Amino acid sequence: MESIYFTYICVQRCDTMRVIIHKNLVLFALLFMLIPYKATAQSYYMPAESDRHEGTWLQWPHQYEYGMMFRNSLDDTWVAMTKALVGGEKVFIIAYDDVEKDRITSLLTAANVPLTEITFFIYPTNDVWVRDSGPIYVKDQSGQLHIEDWGFNGWGGKYNYDLCNPIPSYLGESLNTPIIDLNSIMVNEGGAVEMDGKGVLLACKSSIINQSQPNAIRNPGMTQTQAEEIFSKYLGATKFIWLEGNVGDPYDVTDFHIDGFAKFFDDKTMVTMNQSDLSYWGASTSDITKLYNASNVENIPYKKVYLPLTKNNVRTTNGVNLESKGSYVNYYVANEVVLFPTYNDLNDEVAKSILQTLYTDKTIIGIDCRNLYEWGGMVHCVTQQQPLGATVGLENSHTLEDNHVQNFPNPFDQFTSVIMELKTSSEVSIIIYNADGKEVSKQYKSMLNAGKHVLNIDAHSLPSGVYHYTIVTNKSILGSGCMVVTKD
Repeated sequence: MESIYFTYICVQRCDTMRVIIHKNLVLFALLFMLIPYKATAQSYYMPAESDRHEGTWLQWPHQYEYGMMFRNSLDDTWVAMTKALVGGEKVFIIAYDDVEKDRITSLLTAANVPLTEITFFIYPTNDVWVRDSGPIYVKDQSGQLHIEDWGFNGWGGKYNYDLCNPIPSYLGESLNTPIIDLNSIMVNEGGAVEMDGKGVLLACKSSIINQSQPNAIRNPGMTQTQAEEIFSKYLGATKFIWLEGNVGDPYDVTDFHIDGFAKFFDDKTMVTMNQSDLSYWGASTSDITKLYNASNVENIPYKKVYLPLTKNNVRTTNGVNLESKGSYVNYYVANEVVLFPTYNDLNDEVAKSILQTLYTDKTIIGIDCRNLYEWGGMVHCVTQQQPLGATVGLENSHTLEDNHVQNFPNPFDQFTSVIMELKTSSEVSIIIYNADGKEVSKQYKSMLNAGKHVLNIDAHSLPSGVYHYTIVTNKSILGSGCMVVTKD
């Protein structure tokens, strides 16, 4: 009985929870329900991009790698993204140095962008592609955030990367957030993989495990099986959809990143292009067939939503014809908005209307990517989400353990309560996540005065199981904890 008790406590990951098991048959049944989950659970999992964010990371363009024209041509795009994001979440900006920070601050002030929700981090970088080289946030089974520092080699050695590669590690140390160093294990760019939030990973072999062409190789000698084992452990992937991809396209530095032409809306719906547009983009007939036949973890084919390419070739703001149509699939889902690339094209409004039918609870905001497209990317490539969760180094510096709060009673059936003390008046919400890290309920959302409050959690709609809850205001995390729901 003692070994069973120990396993039960480990599964909960709540050090403060002390459940004494005697002969209570309800708890005994719950105990055996949880033990198999512990045996098969992944070490880490990546929350869906559409899950609630703490904030968005941006790596601001500068002149030190590609010159002043590069920087000046992209400033407006970064200002527009920042302005669109600050109303719904924090924005974390990586600036090359203090001089650049002051310059960026001046740009944002001139554009009437409020600075209250913006945090700067000073680190020299080579480039702007934070999706590929920046921090990738995952959670462990207790819900605590970690930064994964995957290897980055400039898309197979095509561009300089010495300054960008260590950024995730620097940020983890600066924020006092646990770092998972994967540099010696695998090179992986964030734009190379898409996940549906339920364990399905979609990727092209050409940008991860391709072994041909010296300037396209990320992981010499790595097999598909080895890659899947790594993705299972560190991203929580349980099912894989591999496309062959495309290597050697002179216009595609990434060797066919998946986020250029396919993206998950949720675990039932995929956003992509029609067959002729996919062919134009460079996808083979066999890859198109495989993509269209892809199914989720329940082996149900994804519903497809098709975004067009631009009607015409993209031209930069100063009239340079880039001799290629642009993709709208490379969009970014934030808390209150969806940022999608625009090109001053007739299909901008067509793409916007399609996205609005999907994301009915968000504002669809176009970001002019004409100049960015000249350098090979779009909105999703230059943004990176930080999920809401127990992290440190931001407004409320704390760890999950330091800010643990315990609900009572626990375990419980329908209702439980948490006592919290507010220093100032705040709008408070309780966000509940299931054992897979998926948000399943958002409760309370009420303006409360400073002082001590009893917050009630309603679990009548939740099945038996273990849940992680986070208590948040619009600016910070107040506390987190674990709760066990038992139903007769």
